[in-house]
Amino acid sequence: MGSLTTDHGVIETPIFMPVGTLGTVKGVSQDRLKDPIFAQIILGNTYHLYLRPGTEVIQDSGGLHGFMNWDRPILTDSGGYQIFSLSDIRTLDEEGAHFKSHLDGSKHLFTPENVVDIQRILGSDIMMILDECPPYPSDYAYAKNSMELTHRWAKRGRKQFLETQTLYGHRQFQFGIVQGGTYKDLRIASAEFMAEQNFEGIAIGGLSVGEPIPLLYEMTEVNTDVLPKEKARYLMGVGTPANLLESIARGVDMFDCVMPTRNARNGTIFTREGKVNLRNSKWKNHHAPLDPDFPSDLCQKYQMSYVHHLLKSNELFGMTLASEHNLQFYLWLMKEVREHIKNDTFASWYPHMVTQLESKF
Repeated sequence: MGSLTTDHGVIETPIFMPVGTLGTVKGVSQDRLKDPIFAQIILGNTYHLYLRPGTEVIQDSGGLHGFMNWDRPILTDSGGYQIFSLSDIRTLDEEGAHFKSHLDGSKHLFTPENVVDIQRILGSDIMMILDECPPYPSDYAYAKNSMELTHRWAKRGRKQFLETQTLYGHRQFQFGIVQGGTYKDLRIASAEFMAEQNFEGIAIGGLSVGEPIPLLYEMTEVNTDVLPKEKARYLMGVGTPANLLESIARGVDMFDCVMPTRNARNGTIFTREGKVNLRNSKWKNHHAPLDPDFPSDLCQKYQMSYVHHLLKSNELFGMTLASEHNLQFYLWLMKEVREHIKNDTFASWYPHMVTQLESKF
């Protein structure tokens, strides 16, 4: 259990960050994110916000905090993962990442320096460096070359960060990103390199890209064994509630993932007893709340037959209810983790909880 102090608030860890890629967590208002969901920090995405609405609009609004009316911490991803996913319309070289917009095909270039400048304009509390996320599987030579490119970019990005100023009067932190594919020696080398650059925190990148879950855990532990314990360690793009608990047991402090809201829009919610498919016909005549003791509107106020009807009818309110519930569940789970760590009971508590979370009913 730890904390990260920003000018927009203290982040208690371990923590899950709801994903607000375009300046909004899909289907959930900022007011609801604050109360009752109580999100300590949310995530935005440099690639998407740069393309739309554009940095000029956001800067004229006083940065991303002012633009979206959010007064708590924000982390912005550099766009490296999005560029990775555009493999058919991008090229990488020493200068940076050349890519075409997925919106209109226009050509753009992200460099280690200009992603710092863009994130200065966004005004996030935590910005990420530009990195290359290699696909899974990658052969050793590709993973090594990719890692070394990320390291060279990291030095340039850190230099740009240290030589530029914030635009809105609050501190910004910069996190490095460990790469190395699924090769232990590369992972160790990358973690050691990122630790030497004196970033304010360090992310574990290049995982949750299709590798088997046991390999995800193995590579995560390889990295957390090396990364400094006094700095936040952020596992990018992970994952299920069980993934979070297993990764916390291996030393991770921060997480983000679209899973809570994406799965909710498809009718799946997470509960203390496992996953529930709200579109399943078993809920059609279930005229009671799912779990009256769990503090979410979906569990306390609404019959499951009603929520089932909303989702089967593709009504937006059903998707909002499910999204809010999942986010509240993830953040409740992180609060439980922090309490168990505080009471020195996490090691004995989490294995049984993982079993429950992975069940279905």
